Amino acid sequence: MKNVTIQRSSDSSSLVSLLIDIKNLLKGKVLIANVFPVFTAFWLALYFQGEQFSDHIGLFFLTLIGSTLVISGALMLNNWFEVDLDQNMDRTQERPTVSGNFSLRSVLLAGIVTTIVGLAIMFFTTNEALLYSFLGWFVYVVLYTFWSKRKYAWNTLIGSVSGAFTPLIGWAAIAPANHIVPITLFVILLIWQVPHTLAITIRRLEDYTRAGVPMLPVVRGVQVAMMHHLIYIIALLPLPFLLIEPLGWIFFVVAILLTIIWVIHAVKGFQAKDQKQWAQTSLRFSLIYLILLFLLMVILTI
Repeated sequence: MKNVTIQRSSDSSSLVSLLIDIKNLLKGKVLIANVFPVFTAFWLALYFQGEQFSDHIGLFFLTLIGSTLVISGALMLNNWFEVDLDQNMDRTQERPTVSGNFSLRSVLLAGIVTTIVGLAIMFFTTNEALLYSFLGWFVYVVLYTFWSKRKYAWNTLIGSVSGAFTPLIGWAAIAPANHIVPITLFVILLIWQVPHTLAITIRRLEDYTRAGVPMLPVVRGVQVAMMHHLIYIIALLPLPFLLIEPLGWIFFVVAILLTIIWVIHAVKGFQAKDQKQWAQTSLRFSLIYLILLFLLMVILTI
């Protein structure tokens, strides 16, 4: 009986370790931050097209599962290709490609297969949603991971384009995305990802310097990066005006207030005694900002 108990405990521990490795491989929070806009845009498209969710449950699961797999495939290929960089960074030491828990060959194969399966599932949604899924994957994997990240300080902008496709995927599964709401969400995500990423790179400056990744704080210094960080947050301010008519004044007021709070925090960063701690706080607020904004969109259209 004791041996059985020990075996069960060992199996449970192995399962937990496997799940943790998978979470680290898929960059947990990054995956969620990319899938949530797909769901939000899908929901909003139903609302503005006058459709019932109950009539599109099958399409909903196809879209969520397919897009999640495509995004997961892109993240796995990113980890596979960047293992040499990750080995020199403290923040990535728990990734299974670095620890050796997953072989590079298996991660490469999993990334390719997951991408293909995800795109195959998206084929059964709409051609437009399939196209946006592929474009998001292509920009992240080919243009960002394979091409620009190791060469150019503006690689962050390219990475931002890939993430901005996610609301277009969700909306296009229901209707063409030539509507002010998905287009504005695309721009919001495009801009939002820059200060979010800059906060990460400022917080982990030594990591990126040691790995030789030419991120903006590494190439041009923290003060320049902080100025870019502030400018991009300010660039978010006009966007809620575009959504007053479709989403109402409650959304507008909340979105403006959140952005102003973020701007104030960004300004305070120039006088911060501990800029790494400031960057960590900015990083957290950027996630809160995104979650609250997209969650509010759903609540207001229930």
